[in-house]
Amino acid sequence: MAALRFVRSVLRSFQAESGLEPRLFGENIRITAAEPGRVEFELDVRKEHTNRLNIMHGGTIASMVDLGGSLAVASRGLYATGVSTDLNVTYLNSGGQVGDVLRAVVKCDKFGKTLAYTSIEFKNSKGEIAARGSHTKYVALAWKHPENIVEELSPRKAPQSEKP
Repeated sequence: MAALRFVRSVLRSFQAESGLEPRLFGENIRITAAEPGRVEFELDVRKEHTNRLNIMHGGTIASMVDLGGSLAVASRGLYATGVSTDLNVTYLNSGGQVGDVLRAVVKCDKFGKTLAYTSIEFKNSKGEIAARGSHTKYVALAWKHPENIVEELSPRKAPQSEKP
C-alpha cells in the first residue's frame, strides 16, 4: 500500500509542476496498482490523445512510456525520478479511439545508483498489445531528494553471515 500511495503522490507532483502531463493527460490518467518495481495505470482516451485518423496518437503513447518509466522508478522509492537517457517505443496495434481505455503495466527492471531501466506494455480495449516500450533514466542526483522513501520500498539486502 505504501508504494501505491507514494507513486500516486509523485503523479500528483507531475500534474502540479510539469508543463506536459497536466495538459496532455489531465484527469484522464489513473494509477490502478503499484508495488515496488511495478506500476499499473490507465488512460481514458480523449480527442486530445488522437491523431487525424481519430486513433491513439503515437506521441501520446511515447509520452506514456516516459511518464510510466518515471512512475516505475518512483515505485522503488525515488520522489525525484531522474532524467531520460533513452526511450524506445514499438507500436503493434492501435491504442484505441475516443472513449476507449488504454492500460499499461510498467516494470523497473534494474535499479542502480546511476541508472534505472524500465519496460512497459500497453493493452488496448480489445485486450491486444498496442505497444511496448523501454525507458532508461539517469537517477544519480535523484537519490538526494528529501522526499525519497527508498529504504521503505527498496530495502537493500544485508549480506548473509557465514554459517558456523
